[in-house]
Amino acid sequence: MSPQSPKAILKTFWGYDAFRGSQEDIITAVLDQKEVLALMPTGGGKSLCYQVPALAREGICIVVSPLVALIQDQVRQLKDRGIKAIALTGKITFERLSALLDNAVYGNYKFLYLSPERLQQSLVQQRIREMSVNLIAIDEAHCISQWGHDFRPAYLECASLREWAPSAPVIALTATATPRVVEDMIAHLKLRSVCVFKDSFARDNIVFKVKQTWDKLYQLQKCIDQFPGSTIVYVRSRKLSESLTTLLNNSGYKATYFHGGLSRAEKEKRLHLWLQDEVVVMVATNAFGMGIDKPNVRLVIHYQIPDSLESYFQEAGRAGRDGRQSMAIFLIDETDANKARYKFSVALPDVAFVKKLYARLNTYLQIPYGTLPSLPFTLPFRDFCDHCNFPVDKAYRGLQLLDRHSVVNLSENFTEKTTVQFVANTAQIFDYLDRNQKLTPILQTLLRNHSGITEHETQIDLHLLSKRTKQPESILKNILEQLERDGIIVYKHVSGDFEITFLVPREDDRTINIFAKDIKHLNIVKQNNMDAMLAYLNNTNTCRSAFLLKYFGEPNQQTCNACDICHQEQHKSDRTIKDDILKLLKIAPHTSRHLEQATGAEEAMLLQTLRELLENELVTLNNKNEYIIK
Repeated sequence: MSPQSPKAILKTFWGYDAFRGSQEDIITAVLDQKEVLALMPTGGGKSLCYQVPALAREGICIVVSPLVALIQDQVRQLKDRGIKAIALTGKITFERLSALLDNAVYGNYKFLYLSPERLQQSLVQQRIREMSVNLIAIDEAHCISQWGHDFRPAYLECASLREWAPSAPVIALTATATPRVVEDMIAHLKLRSVCVFKDSFARDNIVFKVKQTWDKLYQLQKCIDQFPGSTIVYVRSRKLSESLTTLLNNSGYKATYFHGGLSRAEKEKRLHLWLQDEVVVMVATNAFGMGIDKPNVRLVIHYQIPDSLESYFQEAGRAGRDGRQSMAIFLIDETDANKARYKFSVALPDVAFVKKLYARLNTYLQIPYGTLPSLPFTLPFRDFCDHCNFPVDKAYRGLQLLDRHSVVNLSENFTEKTTVQFVANTAQIFDYLDRNQKLTPILQTLLRNHSGITEHETQIDLHLLSKRTKQPESILKNILEQLERDGIIVYKHVSGDFEITFLVPREDDRTINIFAKDIKHLNIVKQNNMDAMLAYLNNTNTCRSAFLLKYFGEPNQQTCNACDICHQEQHKSDRTIKDDILKLLKIAPHTSRHLEQATGAEEAMLLQTLRELLENELVTLNNKNEYIIK
């Protein structure tokens, strides 16, 4: 590729005529071989800040990123633009890994994406030394800080890239960093004479609101009706994502759900429906959103409380990436804060619990002391928790700790393994088909497409079998179960939420002792994060946007004049609401919902006024739960 100017590259590959914010200054600094720390808001175009200068220079750019989904999305987008990129993700054999790295060394590729854990592999280290590296990009760089909301110890290995590619400048990028985290990033990455670029995290086109309510489902529907357009609803559990989607669809909304327990095919299907606006509402856990480029999200709703303001701000920032007016609404009832604090404290694993979890995990998977299994294990997570009597949330957080400290590799992609072996002889199979002719196409497809299926257990692809026989997978499972009951086949179907790969030999407590201090420190950080999150929700005086920006090191911001706090002064006074309520009740009984609609008052203020009227015995409730004049 012949060298081009940054603006020519931007136009050629992305179709844009001009850069935004600090993008051009950042790119110029990188091309001048300066080291850069870029702090940009969600949707601010961070990836262009390393992709454009990498394309302007000979050689390959190494990109460290924490999420497989984010890496895959970035690589797909680059390939769609005709740019050669490689991703080192998932389970790769030594031979495949070696081949991919050879391509990175000799194949004129422009980008090599990998997780920080890959940097611990000697083969990767060796081949990076052989590459002509023109830039090192550390994405989501806040993960290197123990004060960051998503600390990953493996990120500390990123500094080693400087030794393996000493002539390449370094750019670190993040969308969520407090001043303390910024100091950590500079120190741990050993950035020299670093140029810090900070675009304001302010999102002037997003209105942040917190709505106190006693009926979150009603308010959810009301918000979707008030702000039509593409919507994300964030929840904390897979179960709630599914049940809330059912409730919305039953009420006439076009909704789907997304969580880490779905198969890759299901994720892609649901994401496609939402991206193409065939469904309007995506109800999702925090597994959803990273790297997904949908500019026209008009509404982001938080239905439950996340762990930190960083997570909240990042998720809320997925609204309005096209610059148009959008809403980020937090629905909260009077019990949510206490529930979140209790659940958070109960689910926070200490050192003793992590040791117990690790020991029970090894026992459950029958791993002898001192050994390192070479193959991954499917872990039926709920069954494991039930068997060991572990709280689900606490066990999940414990597994995440083991993953982040490179004890295990935890894959949350849903896994299924189906095997079939025919045990009936040929005569018995023909006799069975004579009596069950409708099953002929399925049996014939199995026998024709799987050599050896009559001799040993053979893994089959239910999705492919479904396509060939034009039968839904659920029906096929029922048929295979019937065939086993009838003595024709042996059928095994194993599914699990997680796949576990052990990275170090089993040594029980000694394994955990290495990072026990980190667990204690991390728990303090997480507690501080939850305190900040609840302070935001309990805030009644400071503009929502100004509160968030101050947290991220931007004090003295102007008020937005649009959030629920700023609107307090513009709302009707308590006296006016009280008068309006009494006037309406003199005419007829009303429910609180009817009174909210008739007065136009905010629900929280309306309910407070109704409580005062009840306490002062000016109104009462009838047997239909309607308010009436006493």
